Amino acid sequence: MTARRHAILEAPSSLGLTTDGVEDLPARLLALGLAERLDARHAGRMAVPAKDPAPDPDTGVLNARTIAAWSPELAAAIEAVLDAGGWPVVLGGDCTILMGSMLAFRRRGRHGLLFIDGNADFFQPEAEPNGEGASMDLAWVTGHGPELLSNLQGQGPLVRAEDVVAFAYRDHKDQEEYGSQPLPPELRAYDLPRLRHMGVERAAREAVDHLSRAGLDGFFIHLDADCLDDAIMPAVDFRLPGGLSPEELQTVLRIALESGRAVGIEVTIYNPRLDKDGSAGQLLVDILAAALGKGTA
Repeated sequence: MTARRHAILEAPSSLGLTTDGVEDLPARLLALGLAERLDARHAGRMAVPAKDPAPDPDTGVLNARTIAAWSPELAAAIEAVLDAGGWPVVLGGDCTILMGSMLAFRRRGRHGLLFIDGNADFFQPEAEPNGEGASMDLAWVTGHGPELLSNLQGQGPLVRAEDVVAFAYRDHKDQEEYGSQPLPPELRAYDLPRLRHMGVERAAREAVDHLSRAGLDGFFIHLDADCLDDAIMPAVDFRLPGGLSPEELQTVLRIALESGRAVGIEVTIYNPRLDKDGSAGQLLVDILAAALGKGTA
């Protein structure tokens, strides 16, 4: 495949959270030199509507109608990047930006999803204590949840469950405590304990092989900063002990990129307001630069 230039699109949404701060992610990573490290062009910054502190009365989800209305705008911006021959690097924001990303690729065929996240994000509204969409995004894009969000613009599911790999999640205790619905059996799941048993490289190769199989037009990468070990990435709102080392995450991303089948990436949840000295953000930039390099096939 021909190398495509990285194009950074800012999607500074915190619509899926009760808290603020993750909307500063794009500005901080850019200030730390991410665009230069990736030799990326700047593809624009999305305007994000104001948040409503009250959950939507029909769905129980914070900003449900705003997310449903804004996600197609993000999808259109990603499609513009693709139409211009770019390889999108979408900087969030919270995890609900996944809706716009997967809608963009749903419109262009059948794509897979490599979901690298410290949380499985498969809650339903009645089990999510704060109504935060950032705990439900993987459920929505696979067609589980309120119709407004799980069948966005009549395109749901935005990705088939059998075309998804959930990788490195470790929120089992919270899923059990609050009663999250289980991941569908057809969705490939490599939680952190399984990764530790298999070895990250072997698990990553299995995952990428599954997402590179015939019948898929490629796969998108969702990267949540809280997949990293809490000891080195404390700048996230919902902290969990453990997680991937920088070297392990670089290995996963390298294997994904070397496949030639990755069609883009989004980065979410890093909160600069919780990173006073900038070290966590610098680490994230270093990992992305090492994995993505200066061009993507």
